[in-house]
Amino acid sequence: MANVEREAHVVWEGNLAQGRGSLSEGSGVLQDMPVTFASRVERPDGKTSPEELIAAAHATCYAMALSVTLTQKGNEPDRLEVDAVCVLDDQQLKITTVNLNVRGTVAGMDEQGFEDAAREAEQLCPVSNALRGNVDIQLQTSLAS
Repeated sequence: MANVEREAHVVWEGNLAQGRGSLSEGSGVLQDMPVTFASRVERPDGKTSPEELIAAAHATCYAMALSVTLTQKGNEPDRLEVDAVCVLDDQQLKITTVNLNVRGTVAGMDEQGFEDAAREAEQLCPVSNALRGNVDIQLQTSLAS
């Protein structure tokens, strides 16, 4: 299997505090998305941030990993919802934590089985693996009845 590459392009103008930038990526989904430092550490005001993009990537990747894990265990999910919160310590300018809150509807599975599968999937998730050891990954699970 070949390596998969994805691209992003950012233009930044000015200093950190008053500067601004724009983000575009190769698929065309995000084009000229505005970014500022203020939107990163204060209010988003319609702009994105690296932390928001990490949260989006992690939630998406993790949902896929959990779907694979559950299916391999014979419990194909009906529905998975993953909320991710990426925490930036604005004093240290360090991403410290990603909180993953996972809710699932999976026929024939109990809470403990779902939690076990969720923890296994976190070990499989490529984004979790990229962050692990540098960012604390917290996982909360709940199974819809």
